[in-house]
Amino acid sequence: MGAGRKRKGGHEGFNAPFRDLGERLEEARRQAAAAARAVPAPPPAPAPASTARSTPADEEDLFLTEMAGVTRLDPQVRERASAPPPPPVRPRAARDDEAEAYARLCDLVEGEGPFDIADTQEYIEGIAPGIDRRLLHRLRHGDYAVQAHLDLHGLTAEVAKPRVQTFVQAARAASQRCVLIVHGRGLNSKDHIPVLKERLRLWLTRGRVARSVLCFATARPYDGGAGAVYVLLRR
Repeated sequence: MGAGRKRKGGHEGFNAPFRDLGERLEEARRQAAAAARAVPAPPPAPAPASTARSTPADEEDLFLTEMAGVTRLDPQVRERASAPPPPPVRPRAARDDEAEAYARLCDLVEGEGPFDIADTQEYIEGIAPGIDRRLLHRLRHGDYAVQAHLDLHGLTAEVAKPRVQTFVQAARAASQRCVLIVHGRGLNSKDHIPVLKERLRLWLTRGRVARSVLCFATARPYDGGAGAVYVLLRR
């Protein structure tokens, strides 16, 4: 009995689980504070963007600031700058001999390419541009056979011209190369001037007849001499 009373009256005999609770709480607070100091602080949150709307005055000030030192472009310069560049000029291709001869023939047909003409009081000849002069040499020497002839004796120039045109065209259509046109010496004309001779030279080098003529030359004596002309026609 005495032993039991002694344990009841003293503290050693009781179980005290919360006796050091205060110390434990203090230790836990110290550890939490140390852990908090070890963790880096988060970066500061960005400041919220201003929601204030710019005014027209602010926009005008900004425009004037950006355009400071800029000069106004001349209207003519601006127009030339905005216009599209002209297309490049292609170099003209060189033409071959055949194309060159054709171009000269076109000039001849249009009356822009005159015959190379030589004449004296008794002698006339001519050759179309671009034609080999050896043809004229052979014609002059009578190397081509005469395939048709036209006699203009006694005709006026007004009557003779259409006959020459018809004769030359018909001869070319018949594939005749060399023809003879007799114009006379003009011995029976006024002042003994061979009017048809001079007119024939013009007809053979201009207009419709010239389109069919390669060259012409005063005939040899046995074909009429100074009173006639050989005419070499195109094929």
